Amino acid sequence: MAAASSRPPADVAARLGQAPIFASLTDKQLRALAKNTKTVAYPAGATIVKQGDPGIAFYLILGGEAEVRSAGRTLARLGPGQFFGEMTLVDEQPRSADVVALRPSECAVLSRWEFWGFAKGEPEVLQGVMKEMARRLRETNRALSE
Repeated sequence: MAAASSRPPADVAARLGQAPIFASLTDKQLRALAKNTKTVAYPAGATIVKQGDPGIAFYLILGGEAEVRSAGRTLARLGPGQFFGEMTLVDEQPRSADVVALRPSECAVLSRWEFWGFAKGEPEVLQGVMKEMARRLRETNRALSE
């Protein structure tokens, strides 16, 4: 079962700034964005998000390791500084895969509505999201064409 955890906001802001999706933001913007996140701890084996469930948040792994799975296949392993759920910031589609904690993990969780509340005052954040989504789409297209 997931549980709320506490991590210093400055640490969360620094971690957000290391993620390509938010790398263009200033320190001040990152601190403000960090205030909109909550940190959640997951035990090993916990399902963080389930395929088909409504997507309502973006997750940045602060510690631990998670695996992205779909149709019984492992699609990716993610560790500290990596993230998932960025598409849910833009659309309201169901989750496209399961994400399971492989060991005790902690994530910064940013809901779609908190993100958009922030983005209205800081539109630069949208550029980072779009660039990262385009990069991932190109990567997927390249993998499919091989």
